[in-house]
Amino acid sequence: MKYQRFVALGDSCTEGLDDLLPDGRYRGWADRVASALDAPGFRYANLGVRGRRLDQMLVEQVPSAAALEPDLVVLFGGGNDVMSNATLDQIAERADAMVRAVTSFDSSPTVAVFTLSDISHRMPFGRRMRPRIETLNAAMRAAASRYGAVLVDVEADECVHDSRYFGPDRLHLSSLGHRRLAGHVLSALGVGFDPSWLTPLEGVAAGASLLDHWRWLRDQVLPVAYTRTRNKLIGRQPGDGFTPKRPQLAPLSWQRHVAR
Repeated sequence: MKYQRFVALGDSCTEGLDDLLPDGRYRGWADRVASALDAPGFRYANLGVRGRRLDQMLVEQVPSAAALEPDLVVLFGGGNDVMSNATLDQIAERADAMVRAVTSFDSSPTVAVFTLSDISHRMPFGRRMRPRIETLNAAMRAAASRYGAVLVDVEADECVHDSRYFGPDRLHLSSLGHRRLAGHVLSALGVGFDPSWLTPLEGVAAGASLLDHWRWLRDQVLPVAYTRTRNKLIGRQPGDGFTPKRPQLAPLSWQRHVAR
């Protein structure tokens, strides 16, 4: 199928964090998918905002996306819900509500949604997150089946355990990770792409030492914990003050850069 109006929804992963272009802009899986879909008449919007939970996307991004009358919607979200104080029932309810909403657009778009990888394999103390990720993934699978969405199941991808696919914080994807995720999306949609995007990396990633864990804790975890505590005290939500990088459907003007 030839898509002409692609809208990406989500959080920092959709925005493209940790996948930088030479000029300092974020690229990301959605830009890479757009580059593969690009053709005369094609337009693309990216409404992703870092830090946003599914319940916030439902209020902030879904109405804007519906107004754009897309024929393709791809949603990557839920990670911030998993890391919030939401209950398991709330996580499942938010996933169902979000998928139900985007599959109900009047434009009847093709909708693709994701499962998440298990972060417990990549960082100390991550195992406590496993039941929350499993809850989100089960809800996304059920919602995709219930509402007719395409499921991009990255939980089943063994390559997500390779640290080279992730950035310094071990949460956000690296450029290699975004490229691989774009390959999974295009494969699920039946759209051709460079097969090297899904070719496993050669060799084996170096294991993290105790010193690596300490540096990760000092440089990545503690600053985030401080920021979250400060935001809670002043009533600020993650993502407040940030706006989508492509709020309107527009042709690609940088497709040769994002395809690489």
